[in-house]
Amino acid sequence: MYFIFVLGTAGSGKTTLVKALSDYLNGNELDTAIINLDPAVESLPYKPDLDVRDYVDAFEVMERYSLGPNSALVASIDLLLTKAKELKDELNEIEANYVLVDTPGQIELFAYRQTGRILSKLISDVNKSVSLFLLDSFLSKEARSFVSLLLLSSSVKFRLGLPQILVLSKSDLLTPKEFQEMKSWIDEGRIIDEMGVLDEYSFELVKTVVENLDNFPVPVSSTTMEGMDELYAEIQRVLAGGEDYATEEPNPKL
Repeated sequence: MYFIFVLGTAGSGKTTLVKALSDYLNGNELDTAIINLDPAVESLPYKPDLDVRDYVDAFEVMERYSLGPNSALVASIDLLLTKAKELKDELNEIEANYVLVDTPGQIELFAYRQTGRILSKLISDVNKSVSLFLLDSFLSKEARSFVSLLLLSSSVKFRLGLPQILVLSKSDLLTPKEFQEMKSWIDEGRIIDEMGVLDEYSFELVKTVVENLDNFPVPVSSTTMEGMDELYAEIQRVLAGGEDYATEEPNPKL
């Protein structure tokens, strides 16, 4: 099985991408399972094969321990480790080509707490895994926000130790002009000029981040399904060296 962890800031479209990517994979006759790791989500557009709310519910934790919303979320994520055996038993029953992991809305709960690293290793075990880091297109239209998200993605990659694919989510909300402008920041090296005056530290930091950016983030729309072929090809490049799962032959989309 291949495991795909979907991460990003709150509101970046993680859950809707999980649903869209699941539909895409299933539509191409690839078995897909979904794990929901958010103990506070109220409704989901998909039926998860494993749902942490069956073990820990953030709203029940909040009431039982008289905690605020944020503290209840932190406690809920940590409490999941007390259910490690039950989680592992249920995970062992999942059989699919791809397992999509929908992470909590607040990225810091999963990426920066030790629990997140432990859970990611527990879930994927010895199987190959990749993370999709979503850059919200609405936030990314501003150069400093775009770079800030790149810095955050680098931090998350370092923290979790998983191969990472950058995804520009909600790409259908960008006009062609806005998208081409964003691409020129990277393709033509205009991003630093776009940011205006920078101090020496910021200049070197931005320069390093941009120089280490392999490709422009994959633009994807969970609404129109545009970019799904390209995202699948990138996932296969990372997980299987570009070979298609079903045929074990080089993916013609690459």
